[in-house]
Amino acid sequence: MISVLTALAVCVLIAPAVIHWIGTRGFYILALAPLGALIWVISHWPDPEADRAVVETVSWVPSLQMDIVTRFDTLAAILSVLILGVGALVLCYCAHYFDDARPRVALFGGEMVAFAGAMFGLVVSDNMLVLYVFWELTTVLSFMLVGFYGVRATARRSATQALLVTTFGGLAMLVGIIMLGERSGTYLLSEIIATPPTGVYVDVAIVLLLIGALSKSAIAPFHFWLPGAMAAPTPVSAYLHAAAMVKAGIYLIARLAPAFSVTASWQVAVVGLGAFTMVLGSWRSLRELDLKLILAFGTVSQLGFMAVLVGIGDANVAMAGLAMLVAHAMFKASLFMVVGIIDHATGTRDIRKLARLGHRLPVLAITAAVAGASMAGIPFTFGFIGKETAFASVWDTGALAPWQAHTVDIVLLVGSIITCAYTLRFLWGAFGRKVRHTPSPAVAKMHAPSWAFYLSPVVLAVAGVVAGLVSGPIGDLFEPYAETLNSYGHEIEHLALWHGFGLPVIFSIIVIVGGVIAFLGIRRIRDRVFGFRPLLNADRIYDAALRSADTISLLLTRNTQRGSLPITQGVILCTAILLPTIVLFLGARDRLQVDYSATAVQVVIGGIMIASALAAVVLRNRLAATLLVGITGYGCGMLFALYGAPDLALTQFLVETLTLVIFVLVLRKLPAEPEKRHATGFKPLRALIGLAFGAMLVVIGLYAASARSTEPLHVDLPEAAYEYGHGANAVNVLLVDIRAWDTIGEVSVLIVAATGVASMVFRNRRFGAAPRVADAIRLQAGISGDDSDDDDPIPPDRTTWLLGSGLRDPRHRSMVLEATTRLLFPTMVVLSVYFFYAGHNSPGGGFAGGLTAGLALVLRYLAGGRYELGEALPIEPGRILGAGLAISATTAITSMFLGAPALSSAVFEITVPVLGDIKLVTALFFDLGIYLIVIGLVLDVLRSLGARLDVETTMARTTVRSRTSSETVPAESDEPTAENVPTGKGQVAR
Repeated sequence: MISVLTALAVCVLIAPAVIHWIGTRGFYILALAPLGALIWVISHWPDPEADRAVVETVSWVPSLQMDIVTRFDTLAAILSVLILGVGALVLCYCAHYFDDARPRVALFGGEMVAFAGAMFGLVVSDNMLVLYVFWELTTVLSFMLVGFYGVRATARRSATQALLVTTFGGLAMLVGIIMLGERSGTYLLSEIIATPPTGVYVDVAIVLLLIGALSKSAIAPFHFWLPGAMAAPTPVSAYLHAAAMVKAGIYLIARLAPAFSVTASWQVAVVGLGAFTMVLGSWRSLRELDLKLILAFGTVSQLGFMAVLVGIGDANVAMAGLAMLVAHAMFKASLFMVVGIIDHATGTRDIRKLARLGHRLPVLAITAAVAGASMAGIPFTFGFIGKETAFASVWDTGALAPWQAHTVDIVLLVGSIITCAYTLRFLWGAFGRKVRHTPSPAVAKMHAPSWAFYLSPVVLAVAGVVAGLVSGPIGDLFEPYAETLNSYGHEIEHLALWHGFGLPVIFSIIVIVGGVIAFLGIRRIRDRVFGFRPLLNADRIYDAALRSADTISLLLTRNTQRGSLPITQGVILCTAILLPTIVLFLGARDRLQVDYSATAVQVVIGGIMIASALAAVVLRNRLAATLLVGITGYGCGMLFALYGAPDLALTQFLVETLTLVIFVLVLRKLPAEPEKRHATGFKPLRALIGLAFGAMLVVIGLYAASARSTEPLHVDLPEAAYEYGHGANAVNVLLVDIRAWDTIGEVSVLIVAATGVASMVFRNRRFGAAPRVADAIRLQAGISGDDSDDDDPIPPDRTTWLLGSGLRDPRHRSMVLEATTRLLFPTMVVLSVYFFYAGHNSPGGGFAGGLTAGLALVLRYLAGGRYELGEALPIEPGRILGAGLAISATTAITSMFLGAPALSSAVFEITVPVLGDIKLVTALFFDLGIYLIVIGLVLDVLRSLGARLDVETTMARTTVRSRTSSETVPAESDEPTAENVPTGKGQVAR
């Protein structure tokens, strides 16, 4: 199963290239992916005699019980056949549905294969947390597929609606998964179903799980997103909304039914809402005029029908549910594809614009009639067998009280009558004559589809009849699942075309006769029945809910976010002060131990830090206050060093230095002191809040240290770091191995921060790499009309320490700083590489090394300007950030493929002739990603807060000069002009 998922993932990656190179006929090649997986499923079909499912386990995060555990049993096999078999046919259908010129078709192919893989992963996952990952993956892919026509407002709205509704259900489901897993002590579905927990707590968890299942399968009140999703291309409807996505909720109900179907909340949520949905959806389908919407509301109705059958918890009813599950996938996918062919050929799906189409496309009409017969429950089809089995088993089920069973069966009968009626309406609306002697204009102008276009719907329609004829062997495949349910004293009935004359036959006759009568009656009185706007409409309720949410959010934002940064920070800090303090003193605090021993050096450092903090409060000069705040940071680093934490001290010094540089880059664009009219707030109050926040942290820390009742964990860290992480530096091993997931999250936040800073500065578009000296030369050559090919910006008779400094105004240059930078930069780069390589066993690491390299870039920028920054590292920061994140993530994935937990370290020892024995730890590659991310972050900040602001300042000054004087004024900035660009001919223009 893991190998199948891996193969499908590889196909997803190559799918866009296949469609791009071959065109839409490449969908036939993509169809081989689900077809190959289908062959694997059939060849590994679970042995019913062995009564044992195939289980595969990949260790991922054992401490969180997030091992990837897959389990292949009968129910998973049945769903896998639908997912993969229909998926392969839909991909073949796509080869003729799309044309090569349609944008996004290449990505569409990859998304469809990805959806097949996600659904396969969902049905074979035994770990509920992993199942949830695949569950939400189908939600995201559905959003992308439904929004295929992104230029259309209807497509965007429908995709967003489906995303919001199913995500809401998914979040509720996640809470239920955690509640059920924690109460059960395991997250494996097989173990929970074998020994189900009980109690009110478990009932609440199951209801939350059912919210996710009902929202995914469009059961009322979550049914409205499915008709809206008909804005998607027809292949999406034929796959997601017939055989794949909407079956996920039905699958989850069927999976949980053996353990939890006896609870009252289950019966109300599944059986009650399912029966209501069946009648509601079938009735709404009679109202629609669009062929796809008729099928969409019919799908809602059939999903309610299936939810009732698989949710009752009776073995015989479950047999009917599985039969309807398979039958529905075949006939509904076929009918959706028929509608796609009609739309493709005629350009319309409106039944009012289609007349005598059956005469023009008889093969298509016969295909739709065969598939429609299965949907309506006409004999000799698999849909007929499913409905007859349902009528018989529900009436006699012991899972419900007799009056409840009879009521549910009658509701299903009414829903089936309306189903037959809307089936006839669909066939008549698409292919009927409609009292016309000539085809309608849309039909008259149609182009005939190719025969290959018919292949997929014909195969599925015929399969629905063939399955009915061989229902016995198919039923034998269903029985191992049915045996997991209670049969309530009845033997499991085998599926068959004929069980003798009885209640099911009577109900089937009523369905057919009643359906014909209902169809004929609705044709005559439709305008009077559906001519008014319904009082309740879920779609309008959804829109009203969104508008209310917008109104509430605006009201809340208007009253809490006043646009004042000091007020916002003050509220946050006051909350952080009061809440922990109140909780602390209301809790059990039995002792407080304080160690008053301190060296003279520590007292001196602490005094300096306190004095700096107090001075920062009273100073008006922004730069001076920033430097004093920096002193407190350096003092904290010195305390780290004195307490034997060199890694923390090193990181603190580097971070503090880089932070000071960033502050200076911003402050140079602001006045030295704030004007009185811009002063906000009350400084003593701010100082008081700061003092209270610091005191709170100290008190909380002291109580936390005093609450320790066992030996500290840090005692065992050095040994554990060396044994499991293969490194002597416990701090670095923690970051790249033991708590590497935290590090992944932290560096992701860094990337988001860098992107946010650059986006605010650049506003309209992200610039590439920092400009280089050659760019300035070419720019000046274009301005002056000089056609010289000499790209050397430095005159041969002059000596310069940095290339970029030659473009700066001499008044802004410092030869001492340039010479020092020329000497220090290589040293700092080498030091950063040393920190990177040595960090696993000595102070340093990827983070410290990246900060050191970043400070080297800062030095080059300060000494030589933005052009020197481009000369130092002429690479776009986004590429460096992306490469670092990709390397770190790849390290996690590689560990899993090697059979080890994610981000776990492995050691490779090699012997080099000159260097001797070398031990290489795989965590080094994770650390390399961190190293690159930090460098990319610093470069992005320098590029945005430094180089970009330089350009804007230069443009502003140039504008001012052009307005105030027409004479040439010597440049006051680093911007290359005729006054300060080197000519390359032995002199510099002045």
